[in-house]
Amino acid sequence: MTDSLLGLDEPPQPQGAKGAYRVLARKYRPQTFSELIGQDAMVTTLGNAIKRDRLAHAFLLTGVRGVGKTSTARLIAKALNCIGPDGQGGPTIDPCGACEPCRAIAEGRHIDVIEMDAASHTGIDDIREIIEASRYAAVSARYKIYIIDEVHMLSKAAFNGLLKTLEEPPAHVKFLFATTEVAKVPVTVLSRCQRFDLRRIPAELLAQHFSMVCEAEGAEVEPEALALIARAAEGSARDGLSILDQAIAHAGMEGGAVAAAAVRAMLGLSDRGAIRDLFGLLVEGDAPAALASLRGQYDLGVDPQAVLRTLLETVHGVTLTKLGTTPAAGQAVEEVQALERWAAALSFPALHRLWQLLLKGHDEVARAVLPIEAAEMALLRVIHASQLPDPGELARQIASGAFQAPAGGGAGGPAPAPAPAGPRDMAELAQLLQDKGRFQLAQQVHDYLRPIRFAPPEIEAGTVRPMPREFAQELASALKELTGRAWKIALSEAAGAPSVRETIEAQAAAERDAVLRSPMVAAAMEAFPDAELSGWTRTRSNVA
Repeated sequence: MTDSLLGLDEPPQPQGAKGAYRVLARKYRPQTFSELIGQDAMVTTLGNAIKRDRLAHAFLLTGVRGVGKTSTARLIAKALNCIGPDGQGGPTIDPCGACEPCRAIAEGRHIDVIEMDAASHTGIDDIREIIEASRYAAVSARYKIYIIDEVHMLSKAAFNGLLKTLEEPPAHVKFLFATTEVAKVPVTVLSRCQRFDLRRIPAELLAQHFSMVCEAEGAEVEPEALALIARAAEGSARDGLSILDQAIAHAGMEGGAVAAAAVRAMLGLSDRGAIRDLFGLLVEGDAPAALASLRGQYDLGVDPQAVLRTLLETVHGVTLTKLGTTPAAGQAVEEVQALERWAAALSFPALHRLWQLLLKGHDEVARAVLPIEAAEMALLRVIHASQLPDPGELARQIASGAFQAPAGGGAGGPAPAPAPAGPRDMAELAQLLQDKGRFQLAQQVHDYLRPIRFAPPEIEAGTVRPMPREFAQELASALKELTGRAWKIALSEAAGAPSVRETIEAQAAAERDAVLRSPMVAAAMEAFPDAELSGWTRTRSNVA
């Protein structure tokens, strides 16, 4: 094996006059499986395989960048070749780190652990060297191990040349492959390997890990700043440590702890509180204030595309909250309360429409010559579209005749259509909800609301029984979507007039009494005391 195929990382620089600084991503690379965060399932499988002596001859490690593929490959090499402090040990999931094989592998100088970067050694000639060298026994280790990083970049000829050796390797050889694009690895290679999919590391685990790194480095970092870095890392420990390195250096220039505001400024992130304010303005339809909020963040250096991305995250968060999912760990109380408030006020169709409009705006801003102007137009489109019925509802209005066509028009185009006439009483309100498929709301209005003041778009009502806390908001949201007007629903402890159901039942009882009092029926009932009035159908509305 030529020198060009040796370790990817240079060994640690000796401390002395040179004293080269090692970045955090290299300094805190895991040296044991216990330090490998977020991959518990894989560690358990490997541990059981080692204990039962059921080791595969080839492993394929796949996952996004920075989750520990190459580090895991080196840990496996140490686990298989560890001989223990006394030199008598065997393969173990907890390599000692003190014996010569462990130290040599950790420093990238073990002659029997060969690393190759497939990105720069893609041809059949490079693989031929591996095939020839694999025939010879290990020099000093238990196993000769080949670690091939970014294996998907090998040429077709190189893959084909490797197949026979990969399928029937000598007993002293192990292959460890790492790749970020497993779909590009031929199926013939995949079928000959034991595959491990390394998962993205959860943000809360990354934040905990970064906190321990900061403590070891003697750096003071605000918890919110660590959370921001963890989210920006997108599941990659290496990316997160690189960002943390930059944040610590930034704070070192100014002195003091690493603040969340400094991390936001460094990453170009928008303040989540400002985004919540902006989202609230979009929901309320306040265009001037929304544009002013966007411009304020832009003047602070926030990328317009980042604003739209965070708004998309907010819509997603509201939707999950409406579904009843548990809030994410570390989520601010203010954010949880805001999401719950919007989840109660917005319907699923409205949230889906918000998502589509913001997603379209995000893509437009990414391609725009004038990003901030494109972002402003995207927000205006969201605000104006929120005042219109969705296409499905518009089609239902047209089919039912509730939609009124514009009267007149001229050279400038047709005049806007007037809003459809609203319900005139509680019965019509219940019927409207029933016709539009809001069956639960229709039944609640029909059975339980006792009108006190009915003056659309404002309704004040008492209730037959206690109603759910979010009922008034859900009813107002549904009516806004169905009628295009903002409604105000107030529930009172006052008695109010009878509900629609109570009115219908009272009318039915009065009609039954009138029938029983008629001379013919009264005479029949007197002649036949055990007789009952049968075949009577109580009159009621169509609302179930």
